[in-house]
Order: sequence, then structure tokens, then C-alpha cells
Amino acid sequence: MTGQPLLDECRASGECPSIQNIPSWADYMKLLTPSIEHLPAYVAALQMGWSPDNLRAEAAQEQIASIEKDAASFVSNLDDPTAKAGPIILPDGSKVPRLPSIRRWIWDDEFCGHISFRWMPGTEELPPTCSGHIGYAVVPWRQREGLASAALVAILPEAKAVGLSHVTITTSPQNPSSVRVIEKAGGMLIRTFTADSALGGHEKLEFRVLLGS
Repeated sequence: MTGQPLLDECRASGECPSIQNIPSWADYMKLLTPSIEHLPAYVAALQMGWSPDNLRAEAAQEQIASIEKDAASFVSNLDDPTAKAGPIILPDGSKVPRLPSIRRWIWDDEFCGHISFRWMPGTEELPPTCSGHIGYAVVPWRQREGLASAALVAILPEAKAVGLSHVTITTSPQNPSSVRVIEKAGGMLIRTFTADSALGGHEKLEFRVLLGS
């Protein structure tokens, strides 16, 4: 899946009113399904200190250990629309059932980060221990290039394909960069709330991105 056609489609449809703010050169970003072929680049990012979990820095070392143990299973479990990979570990160490999810690697000549989409079949609702439908993390050396906003727009058709009318995305009010990422992709602020205690109990902003008819 490439970024260019999906970004062009969103621009043409008018479903993402702020998409014009995404730099045009970000169109060349691709979303790749995780694969053994590109795993070395992913591992290199982990070894350089990037964490795929914004709330758990230790996730990087955990994933390196999992890859060393069974790389094929690790890659297979990243893209998990049937939730077969077992429970999710929350920041407080507790475990909750995994939701159906897909993960894509953000690629622009190199591994740039990842973006994930999770959902509950048949509803836009999510359990309180799930911080939004979409999460993303860009490696530090490729931030501020418009890649996160471009990836966010590019993954929206996946949400529409499972029947959602909108997605929710959350971030911290102390993270203006993330707020800009969401707003550039058409996110509208819905509310300020306190996250579940298992997620740290911090103040959060909830945005909604409409997916159109």
C-alpha cells in the first residue's frame, strides 16, 4: 500500500479538511505490512532506542528479545485482525484481552516508524483501557517531516473497510506535536478526559476523525 494514491483520494473527497497542510513530499511515504524482509530495519530502530509503545519504553527491549526467540512469529503477530496473539500488557503491568488490529510500518527509503489500528467489531466504542483506534510512533530522526500525519490519513481506509463511521485518537495536552499531527489529518477535538488508571490516569485529549459515507 502506498501513501500517494490514498492521500490523493482523501484530498479529492474532501473528507480530511486539513490534509492540504501535509507536505507534498510526504506523499511518497509507504505503509508496509510487517515482513521478514524489512525486519532488520525495524530491529535497527529498536536498538537505536526507539520504542514502538509511547507509554512503555521497555517495549523496545521486550520486542528485541521476542525477535531473537522467534522472528517469524513476531512479524506474524504484528498484523493481527483476528486477535490471536494473546493479551496486551498495559503500562501498570496488568493484562487485557487483545482487540483485532493491524499494524503498518511507515517507510520512506528506510524504516520511519509504525502506525496501528485496532477496533471492536460492529461498533465505534472501545474499552476504557484502549487509548483510541489509532496509535503511531515515528523514529526521532524522521520526526517533523509530516510522515505521521500522512500515515494517519493513509490508514483511514482500513477503518472504513471494517464499517466504522469515525475513529477516535487520543494524545496528551502536553504533546502539541501530536495534536498537530491529528489536526492535519482532519481530527476534531471532542473532549478532555482522565485516562484509565491502568494507563496512568493522566489528562488526555480525544479527537474524532470522520470517515465519510
